[in-house]
Amino acid sequence: MQAKTFYTLLFMGLLSIFGCGKKPVYPTDTITTREGSELTFHFYAHASLAIEWNEKMIYIDPVMDHADYSNLKKADIVLVTHHHSDHFDRQAVDEVTTRSSEVVCDRTSAEAFDMNCHTMRPGSIATPVEGVKIEAVAAYNTSEGHLQFHPKDREDCGYIVTIEGTRIYIAGDTEPTKEMKALKNIDVAFLPVNQPYTMTVEQAAEAVKAIKPTIFYPYHYGQVEQKTDLEALQAALEGVTDVRIFPME
Repeated sequence: MQAKTFYTLLFMGLLSIFGCGKKPVYPTDTITTREGSELTFHFYAHASLAIEWNEKMIYIDPVMDHADYSNLKKADIVLVTHHHSDHFDRQAVDEVTTRSSEVVCDRTSAEAFDMNCHTMRPGSIATPVEGVKIEAVAAYNTSEGHLQFHPKDREDCGYIVTIEGTRIYIAGDTEPTKEMKALKNIDVAFLPVNQPYTMTVEQAAEAVKAIKPTIFYPYHYGQVEQKTDLEALQAALEGVTDVRIFPME
């Protein structure tokens, strides 16, 4: 585990013991874009995270069980990958948005919104705010016996968010697909690793080796009976990429 990650988790643990009654503090990690600006990831839980850049906030799959969105900075963009309850929560979207916020969502989730949103299908491209490009990538299961969890024809989405030339891939719920393996020039990848709904450790390692991100954040693990072996995942990718683990159960 990276030293930076270890101290972040230690700090969070101390807060949980001594910080009762205070607003929760969520872990973050900061990278530098290809053009030299700082970009910060905020980690809430499971599939819920955010990207902060140039005073803009981009929330991905906000869910009230994962964070108190009423106390967070308001969104410039909200991305919804699909309609499952651990990814789509109308209350969380309402809490974090204003009239000027832009919501980007897959076709099925769009049917649940009583609000304007950019409806995406795999292959769609959107530029909801200046300086941010969103590309939708197909997200679906490929293993026999798992196809019903995220069927290809439902057109769930992962997203590539491009900011200052830096390409950030948030995969949504998926296994390694031909569309994923064909991705190029990915700087940061968030890939789901939990069974039986998304990837095994072996599949996640396969996907990382195919798309070759500079940084890989496992996410969307936990909340199921079968524990994800994060140490095995790190070991499988030693020397391949920078694996950064944050609490995303």
